[in-house]
Amino acid sequence: MTDADDDGTLRPATAVTRLGRHPRRYLGAVNTPVFRASTILFADAAALADAEHGRYQGLTYGLHGLPTVTDLQDAIATLEGGAAAFAVPSGLTATTLPLLALAKAGDHVLVTDSVYFPTRRFCGTTLARYGIDVEYYDPLIGAGIAALMRPNTRVVFVESPGSLTFDVQDVPAIAAAARAGGARVVADNTWATPLYCKPLALGADVSVHAVTKYIGGHSDVLSGVIVCNAETRDAMHRIWTDLGVTAASDDCFLALRGLRTLATRLARHQASGFHVARWLAAQPAVAEVLHPGLPGARGHALWQRDFTGATGLFGVVLKPGPRAAVDALLDALRIFALGYSWGGFESLATYVPPARLRHATPFAVAGPVLRLHVGLEDPDDLVADLARGLAAYAASSPR
Repeated sequence: MTDADDDGTLRPATAVTRLGRHPRRYLGAVNTPVFRASTILFADAAALADAEHGRYQGLTYGLHGLPTVTDLQDAIATLEGGAAAFAVPSGLTATTLPLLALAKAGDHVLVTDSVYFPTRRFCGTTLARYGIDVEYYDPLIGAGIAALMRPNTRVVFVESPGSLTFDVQDVPAIAAAARAGGARVVADNTWATPLYCKPLALGADVSVHAVTKYIGGHSDVLSGVIVCNAETRDAMHRIWTDLGVTAASDDCFLALRGLRTLATRLARHQASGFHVARWLAAQPAVAEVLHPGLPGARGHALWQRDFTGATGLFGVVLKPGPRAAVDALLDALRIFALGYSWGGFESLATYVPPARLRHATPFAVAGPVLRLHVGLEDPDDLVADLARGLAAYAASSPR
């Protein structure tokens, strides 16, 4: 029996089964146990005094990360190639906390116009209230973002592929321009997971994940993680500690359990996603499939350059039809469930209101947009389900 670690040579499918596991520490247990504690006791007065003066090297209080939490943090940090990671209670916490850590009143922040809507909402409410100026930019701007940089620009937020529209951003070009202007880059990497993209290697300073999605993988945990490079680690640790937003040990246990099968599940999500996307692209009621992994799709060239795989989440643009026809399509589905979130074992479908597609820059589409998450069911059953939905759409659309 040996402790599980990775010297950087393990392939992803092996790494996710070993990282963050230390059997020798835990009586030989394969998985890190759930540690529940608030108060941590010190051996003597000298240790207590060291903690008081910041010299103590051990755990001083449960809020600062019990072993179940730190094992998850260490595993994700290693997978992403980061200097440190911080587990937080939700994906939204993961996307918003770095903005608070890296920007202050009077600063300017650039945010992709395809950002996850709750992140946008946070920018328009909390950041605005704190006197931070937020400007949204075209996701496809690339190196052109240099023209938007100001002397007080401190953060550039990227999300690739973008929420709902699945735009693939030129992260290396954006990161180079941001660094030249003295700004940090925060990347939402939830879609790709640490296995299919590594934003820090592309030039980002911080990579964030909704662990709720693919890493958790079973639609039963809310959690997030923030991975930092060495330059942003201290600022991130400070605000993580000051705001007291450590993830709970029970949630981190579920996230670690999900991590063990991540490579296997993603391979199935990817294969089934491609199967369904290719079928949809050939259907007469479909105007476009927003899947960057498909040859000829928007962003495919950048996806090939920066990603090592695709997941099961993508968009579908239907040919023009009324909202009633969209509702008929959704109501006809029997396997695809209707619900928010994604990344679990189940397939999901949602309608995307046009107002959610863009706010500051145009995104022209022919008709209604759906977001699909292809789960772990048999892909031929999913195709049959979508065929039933598209038939209902056609029957409810004007002739």
